[in-house]
Amino acid sequence: MSHDKDANKGAGKGSSKQESSDPIAGTPVPRMKRKEYEQELRLLHGELVAMQEWVKASKAKICLVFEGRDTAGKGGTIKAITERVSPRVFRVVALPAPSERERSQMFLQRYVPHFPAGGEVVIFDRSWYNRAGIERVMGFCTPEETLRFLEGAPLFERTMVESGITLIKYWLEVSPDEQTRRLESRINDPRKVWKLSDMDLKSYSRWWDYERARDDMFRATDSAWAPWYVAHTDDKKRGRLNIISHLLSQIPYEPLDRRDVELPKRQKRPEDWHEATPPLREIPTPF
Repeated sequence: MSHDKDANKGAGKGSSKQESSDPIAGTPVPRMKRKEYEQELRLLHGELVAMQEWVKASKAKICLVFEGRDTAGKGGTIKAITERVSPRVFRVVALPAPSERERSQMFLQRYVPHFPAGGEVVIFDRSWYNRAGIERVMGFCTPEETLRFLEGAPLFERTMVESGITLIKYWLEVSPDEQTRRLESRINDPRKVWKLSDMDLKSYSRWWDYERARDDMFRATDSAWAPWYVAHTDDKKRGRLNIISHLLSQIPYEPLDRRDVELPKRQKRPEDWHEATPPLREIPTPF
């Protein structure tokens, strides 16, 4: 089944005690139930595979940028995009803090080697926009460095696009209350505690500094050739589906033709076949 690329997917009618607000209408919207989410995601995954095959065949170069506050859902969205496609085509880039050598380079230099070649989709889990966000808010760069970045980023991105890269930038927007809930769940859940860093806690206290930094970034870097797209992610499931649906609408791929495939006959067991000796070390089976 081919998913309608131009449809607004993920706007289901599942019911739940938890609600989030529709960012346009401002009315409560039930959080999407898992069953409905998985049904929609399955269809979108099929379309992502079709997109992947088009990218390979056409040698397209796709660059996706995901930005947003801590807990906005960047990692979960990227996982949803990549879990059914080839890591040889979809490559995720999440750079650590710069080394001493990288700090002495031109700021954007460390990102260029990770840009896509023909037939690749590169996903930046945070990107050069660190300079306009966390580095600015936490004082890791000077105001002059931030200003130079904001002036230069649109020109840099225009060069990317003119070189044949399709650049799509997403900002994931989360509300203050939902961010608090998610951070508290990290504190109390041993499966999530690794996600909670000292930087998260410091960032949490500076909500309005981030608001100002985000707005300045939008004003300076929302361009005709590389616009920002905002996704509201208080409901993570709806947010992921909306982002994937929008991504598919931006890429001119064609649906895959279903191939008729038959499994070949399996060879017969050789007459001289013997079980492996000594016996293999099999793991315990407590489940």
